[in-house]
Amino acid sequence: MGEVKVPDGMLYGAQTQRALENFGLSDLRFPRVFLRALGMIKEAAAAVNAESGLLDRERAELIMKAAREVAEGRWDTHFPLDVFQTGSGTSTNMNANEVIANRAAQLCSGSSCPVPIHPNDHVNMSQSSNDVIPAALHLSACLEINGLLLPSLRHLHEELKKREADLGDVVKTGRTHLMDAVPVGFGQEVSGWSYQMEQGIERIESCLPRMRLLAIGGTAVGTGVNAPAGFGGKMAGRLSVLSGLTFREAENHFAAQASMDSSVELSGHLKATATAMMKIANDLRWMNSGPHAGLGEISLPALQPGSSIMPGKVNPVICEAVNMACAQVIGNDAAITVGNLYGNFELNVMLPLITYDLLLSISLLGNAAAVLADKAIAGFVVNRENIEAVASRNLMIAAALAPVIGHDRAAEIVSKATAEGRSIRDVAAAETGMRAEEIDALLDHRRMTRTK
Repeated sequence: MGEVKVPDGMLYGAQTQRALENFGLSDLRFPRVFLRALGMIKEAAAAVNAESGLLDRERAELIMKAAREVAEGRWDTHFPLDVFQTGSGTSTNMNANEVIANRAAQLCSGSSCPVPIHPNDHVNMSQSSNDVIPAALHLSACLEINGLLLPSLRHLHEELKKREADLGDVVKTGRTHLMDAVPVGFGQEVSGWSYQMEQGIERIESCLPRMRLLAIGGTAVGTGVNAPAGFGGKMAGRLSVLSGLTFREAENHFAAQASMDSSVELSGHLKATATAMMKIANDLRWMNSGPHAGLGEISLPALQPGSSIMPGKVNPVICEAVNMACAQVIGNDAAITVGNLYGNFELNVMLPLITYDLLLSISLLGNAAAVLADKAIAGFVVNRENIEAVASRNLMIAAALAPVIGHDRAAEIVSKATAEGRSIRDVAAAETGMRAEEIDALLDHRRMTRTK
């Protein structure tokens, strides 16, 4: 394809430079965890190739050392490529091969140095972009899920369980359709949030066995051409040691390279968890609204000024930031779903898009969960006086009268209380002739919140 000029001092080579010139669609780059996964795969491949007798030990050691440096993040500035590139991610795989080959050459010294170290012949030995990139996708996603997402979701769940216990004695007005409903325990309401997070954790964990299946070993089209027998299994074992997680070779390499079904499954669980988190954030916003003209049931921590024109205004900024992050996760799910539709014959050709969006969703959801737990859930204060004042005016407690006097008669009492501005107790006493203590027993807020 002719000569191409590579900037002095860069570890990448001609293929990366061509991609840099051809793909300038955005300023989006692969995240650190994905580059870590690529470095780990290249280190493991050099070790397995040396064990198989395909790569001499001297070259293997140099490649492994250079790849380890890539995994550690020493050369991130030498990975400049746009996410929007060739659908196989070949440009990024070659970027890694070139950086590692050139860095290995730098590490080589002395007369016995086994030069040259070739990016294709040595660093990419027994591999193809078509199995490296999907393997790096699964590896990086599992690293991020175990290192960030699940710990953050568990932390949020724990904070919710604490608040559930703290608020067990608070009874508030329930709301359906944003309108007054029968009383509910504040702890009961928070238990719903807690259970949603528990379910989110279980959903994400349920698909990890499939995310821990690696495509590596399938090479170009899934047949394993140019790779030694058992390469995929040995790679999974080596990567398990390097990562501290348990990986296995894909059960079917043709499916592992042509479809990203497991990524779509995981993304769907991330989306479901994001919608649950939005529900929690929005409930907090509503309960915090006011503080004087809204519900004012809670006060979220005051973190920063909320207006450039209204002095003293404080907004539910954490809830809003969390909602935006969750909205992005929902949008990413749509892109990942479309991306998986482009599994044409033996290769999915939207691997970079799926990789970027999936990793972004994982990190956004993990960070959002931690922030919501620490800056909203742990610190909100319950305005008991406001809750009790609203609860005392709640006419929906008349639902407790219906089993005794009938639905229609209870509805008449609600209508009369509304029209005359009187309490349900007063109207019920006047209209039914029931004794005060009988009415009080029926309209006891705490009794109404007891679960069967």
